[in-house]
Amino acid sequence: MEVLWCKSNVKHGQVQASDKADCKFFFLSCSNTQDLLKVQLNQLQCHFTWAPQRENIDLVDIKQRLQDSIDLGVEYQARSYNQLAFVNCLQGNCEEAIQNLSTAERILRENHADEFDKRIIITYGNYAWVYYHMGQLTEVQSYLDKLERICQQFPEASRYTAMIPEVYGEKGWSLLSSAAQYYEEAKECFKKALEEDPDIIEWNVGYATVLSRLEGFSGTPESRSHSTSVKQWRRVLELDPHHSVAKVLLALNLRQSKQKEEALKLVKQALDHSPDNPYVLRYAAKFYRFQRDVEKAVELLNKGLEATPHSTFLHHQIGQCYRTKLNPLITNPGSRDPHNPAFQLRNDLIKKCKFHFQKAIENRPLTSINVHLDFAEICAINEEYDKAKEIYNHLLTLQGTRPENKQAICLQAGLFEQNHLGSESNAITHFLEGMKVNYDSIQQKRCRDKLEMIAARQLRRNPRESKAYALLGSMHQLNGEVCEAIKCFEKALEFDPGNEEYLSALFELHLSIEADNDFPN
Repeated sequence: MEVLWCKSNVKHGQVQASDKADCKFFFLSCSNTQDLLKVQLNQLQCHFTWAPQRENIDLVDIKQRLQDSIDLGVEYQARSYNQLAFVNCLQGNCEEAIQNLSTAERILRENHADEFDKRIIITYGNYAWVYYHMGQLTEVQSYLDKLERICQQFPEASRYTAMIPEVYGEKGWSLLSSAAQYYEEAKECFKKALEEDPDIIEWNVGYATVLSRLEGFSGTPESRSHSTSVKQWRRVLELDPHHSVAKVLLALNLRQSKQKEEALKLVKQALDHSPDNPYVLRYAAKFYRFQRDVEKAVELLNKGLEATPHSTFLHHQIGQCYRTKLNPLITNPGSRDPHNPAFQLRNDLIKKCKFHFQKAIENRPLTSINVHLDFAEICAINEEYDKAKEIYNHLLTLQGTRPENKQAICLQAGLFEQNHLGSESNAITHFLEGMKVNYDSIQQKRCRDKLEMIAARQLRRNPRESKAYALLGSMHQLNGEVCEAIKCFEKALEFDPGNEEYLSALFELHLSIEADNDFPN
């Protein structure tokens, strides 16, 4: 009672001198309790201890996607409510987060009564964290106690968490829906979940999804072949032959493998079985766009927008459809003549591209790299150079992006400087930055090719061009070809004696050789 009285009086600013010792004890006790609880909370497996945090994800976009999935009544809604609680807490909506968790708990009790304890671990962990942020430490402790009792059932569990398939599966989906830099970790989570329960559909779908996405990134082991994801999507259809989303995603992978007849059949089956499912519509539309049936793709995407009008994915896809229609007009001389019908068509398509790309990036300033690049390119085509420059400058400052995305940003920024602003020196700077990212991708190769072309062109114009030799030297240096780099910089110095930049590069290269020679075998 004395502690409670002290707490109350501190809160209302009524502490007397005689009470200060008691209040000091209260604050120290409270602080120690909070520190101890924080240590215990960090041991949990839940959304608050997994990698993505506020600075790495677009909260507004994730919240919208989670709300869309709830409104559409997709399966595994407890998962959506769990992640929604995390997002709400990060936004300061703790009371709403508690309501989300209460709904998740109710769904798990109703739909998974026979395995409730396995499924509830993450929800209880999220409860503990939200109450911690609310300062309700008694509630925090009560959920830690609940977790401790549950974890006693599992032989390999720690005090507060059990790394069981249900935990791995939930973590995989959370990472998969956050940002691209977490896909590899998500893949490992699904693999571990499936090692113990290979027939669970939701984890097979997650594993197939992450494999497909990783195959879309050049430089990943998965990108070398689509056979792994194809095999995994077929596994999903073995478990559930009517899984329409799996059919269209398998079709997209089969198209890459040139099995177009089977792919088209799967897309038609999926649309017949689930004609109003927005996820079926979006991937079927992507398939038809790749098949150059742009009108069919736009029809499906607009139908999808009726159900999920704020979908970043749908707006981006529609913008890409209009960009496909715009491409032949860009090189058409008639599109520059105001009296030619192609002129008005070009302007209309540019407006449509801009509208949909802008809608797609409204809520995704951090994670929609490709949409930003598409939007910047359209601005450049429309000669809105200041706007394009602003977008590239923003993208170049982003931290934590996937390496091939960083390379793509450097590549596109370089092409913009070279082709639209006529600044070869700025283009070289960006291409070199793309090469410096140590990741073997198509984007890195294109940066290297552009630099080689620039150097070759400079030497054709002037065989004594020192900048061209210095550029080739920098490229060899980045490739680890030290001797070739030294020869190029020496040649550059021959035509520009005393250049401090070249001298510094040579000094650094010679030091690296000495360091290698001194390194013990």
